[in-house]
Amino acid sequence: MFKILVIDDDVAILELLKRTLKKQGYDVSVANNGEEGIEQAKHLRPALIICDWIMPKLTGIEVCRQVKATSELSTTQFFLLTSLGSVSDRVTGLDAGADDFISKPIEMNELYARVRAGLRLHQLSQDLQTQKQRIEAELAEAAEYVRSLLPEPLNEPIKIDAKFIPSRQLGGDSFDYSWLDSDHLSIYLLDTSGHGLRAALPSVSVLNLLRSRAIPNIDYYQPSNVLKALNTTFQMTYKNDKYFTIWYGVYQLSTRQLLYSSAGHPPAILLTGKDEKDIKIERLKTRGMPVGMFLEAEYMDAIHEIEEFSNLYIFSDGVYEINQPDHTMLGLEGFISILTEYNHLQDHTLEEVLNTIKRINSYNPFDDDFSLLKVSFS
Repeated sequence: MFKILVIDDDVAILELLKRTLKKQGYDVSVANNGEEGIEQAKHLRPALIICDWIMPKLTGIEVCRQVKATSELSTTQFFLLTSLGSVSDRVTGLDAGADDFISKPIEMNELYARVRAGLRLHQLSQDLQTQKQRIEAELAEAAEYVRSLLPEPLNEPIKIDAKFIPSRQLGGDSFDYSWLDSDHLSIYLLDTSGHGLRAALPSVSVLNLLRSRAIPNIDYYQPSNVLKALNTTFQMTYKNDKYFTIWYGVYQLSTRQLLYSSAGHPPAILLTGKDEKDIKIERLKTRGMPVGMFLEAEYMDAIHEIEEFSNLYIFSDGVYEINQPDHTMLGLEGFISILTEYNHLQDHTLEEVLNTIKRINSYNPFDDDFSLLKVSFS
């Protein structure tokens, strides 16, 4: 049974609406003023509120604004009962959040029709809200599944820390690192275009394929060969219309050499030096189209000698495409400055970086996944 709350300081109208609507089979409650009406609304959570426009203390407009600002009453329909009929009055009511109007003197057939229409909208709003909550729960469950696939931190002989914060929607980031043998460590991070399950599924597929080494005739020690094989396997024309960017590297422990290749991905940032005031900043990136765009895309390798006191940061663009309070974008250069500021910390570097980004983002949910790796070679 639908609950209806009537708010009016006129006892006669209050009693008329109560009796009339009860005869129609509704559960009707009443309030004599705006303050009492708001309290009852929060307690009853009615499907529909019929409120007189002109009342002492709180007017119907003020009651409407407070009701519409209350999250638990988001699906409640709000009707203003009024003898005011000008266009400007109606605009004022609509701007306050009113869903409909009932004119005085009350015409009963019109009242019944408007109430039925309002209750249908309430039911539809509730159904949509339930569907939204179900989808959000499923996305959260999927995000937790993606998180469960990501590797644990590595402590020796190379130390790797990671921060992964899913966006408000399920995103398409994933990363992994593992020893190909006792001397070679593979590291990669990828970012699939778009959001939602359609972005997450290709990302998880790549993660599982590379982890299981299931792609035939691929040299996992040669990054460009890995990217070429992925590009052949995940062409967007027949793989969910999704492409992804990726940075892939193989570090040889005995020679301190890093062989790497990238496909449309932001550069990895290598910071070298003990003194934070005199630190060397290098961007490690090779030319290459995102995986899945063009079958004929070519990928190349680059090699870099890793000096002592070096830290490598690998990330997706979600870590720096952050809107600052002045409405400008943080950008890659701004993000590198933050990395440089906290690079000297032995522990909690990524925590400090993440907290700084959160402050810049006004502690709002991230629009994209936040994925960041720190590889400490010393």
